[in-house]
Amino acid sequence: MTSRYPVTALPETDARPTPEAVDPAAPDGSAEAPVYPNPGDEPLGAHTDDRGVRRPPRPLHDPFYDTPGDLSLLDPGTIVRSRRVRLGFLGLVPQRNLIAHQLAFRSTDLHGRPELAVTTVVTAGRPATARPPRMIAYQCAIDAVADVCFPSYALRAGARAWGSFPQLELLVIAALAARGYVVTVADHEGRGGRFAAPREPGHRVLDGIRATLAFAPLRLAAATPVGLIGYSGGGMASAWTAELAPAYAPELPIVGAVLGSPVGDPGQAFRKLNGGLFAGLPALVVSGLREVYPGLDDVISRYGTTEGLRRLDALREMTTVKAVAHCAYDDFGDYIDVPLDDILAGEEVSAVFDDLRLGVTAPACPVLVVQAERDRTIDVADVDALVGRYLDGGADLRYLRDRSSGHNSAMILALPTMLGWLERRFDTAMATPGRHTTRSFLFAPRARRGFSALLHASARTVIGRHRSTAPTRNRTAPSPEYR
Repeated sequence: MTSRYPVTALPETDARPTPEAVDPAAPDGSAEAPVYPNPGDEPLGAHTDDRGVRRPPRPLHDPFYDTPGDLSLLDPGTIVRSRRVRLGFLGLVPQRNLIAHQLAFRSTDLHGRPELAVTTVVTAGRPATARPPRMIAYQCAIDAVADVCFPSYALRAGARAWGSFPQLELLVIAALAARGYVVTVADHEGRGGRFAAPREPGHRVLDGIRATLAFAPLRLAAATPVGLIGYSGGGMASAWTAELAPAYAPELPIVGAVLGSPVGDPGQAFRKLNGGLFAGLPALVVSGLREVYPGLDDVISRYGTTEGLRRLDALREMTTVKAVAHCAYDDFGDYIDVPLDDILAGEEVSAVFDDLRLGVTAPACPVLVVQAERDRTIDVADVDALVGRYLDGGADLRYLRDRSSGHNSAMILALPTMLGWLERRFDTAMATPGRHTTRSFLFAPRARRGFSALLHASARTVIGRHRSTAPTRNRTAPSPEYR
């Protein structure tokens, strides 16, 4: 089959997508986009319409993700190609009133090499007009290495990605779009599914924001304010984005970052989760990092047992839920033929764990961190330590802890608080720094009202029909601990 996205040499000039290449006559996405069926016809920034695709191919077999010629000729964030797609809740329920485009753009990996990355941009069919445009970069909890878990695939109608978290997170993404936000959702693990790799998730998110701002049909100004939010693996990606923004993308007007249960120290998480119910998560991390760190891959290849290597390789085809079930109570020491403590104390693995640790640089934007004290997946002590490193670096940070919730319940219960805090950053309200521990996020100010709005939006996602809602302003100021 001939690819619509041929690998061609890029021009030696500063090639940027032109408005004509992305069909500016249809800013609402309603018109048919051009298709380029013949090799060589596709200009840089070419746009296609894939809404008619009933069963989207996996990213590893989709030419949209193919890398063109020398990407180093392009600036980070430059759009290489784009397409219109349909979204579907759990891949089954088409979202009729959500407009979705996918942008393939130039980014940078951990080692400074240019790469192609993808973001999915979601807007409502009838966006609210009561305020200027605002953007939210939403980082999904991909937490896997299989390409079916990438948001650009899992969010599409017809996708087969049961057990991937991004399919459920469409409930939040749709709610944000319904409130008038432009939501950009990057595949922050990259095409290789490099789960837990440091720094490069921030590159992909920041370049995805750049690409979204440059996407002509959205008609966004360069000064459009941007907020960051994510939970668990998405919180970790959001943390890398906030840390790297001042140096990597200083021109972006980031107003605040919400870090929900960020994995501040993956090395500690590995030790604490190994052998337990969620042992599949550290196994996924090892599987994802083998191609990132040659030294780690050499250690695993040298000391891994045949069965251990087989189980690690099998994770590359599993969604998060399947991987956790498959590896429940696995001890990584059984995957290797030497004592695990000796491996963890070795120079190669110690260097990797040190490199994965967040908190070397404090974010420049205001930050909200939320964490459950009874979290069995991400230890509150590791998040406490990350918060301490940020505060030592001078971060403008608010830290909220919940005494009652677990990892998954905290995400649900904290959503009104997280979204409300970020909304106030867009309104230029001053953030209140400090720490606060509550009995439950359920009792946060206006939580019930927030849950009601989210439930309403979720119900519309489940049935595939959305109605945009104009933003409303709070009549009373929030309590200081939630500002």
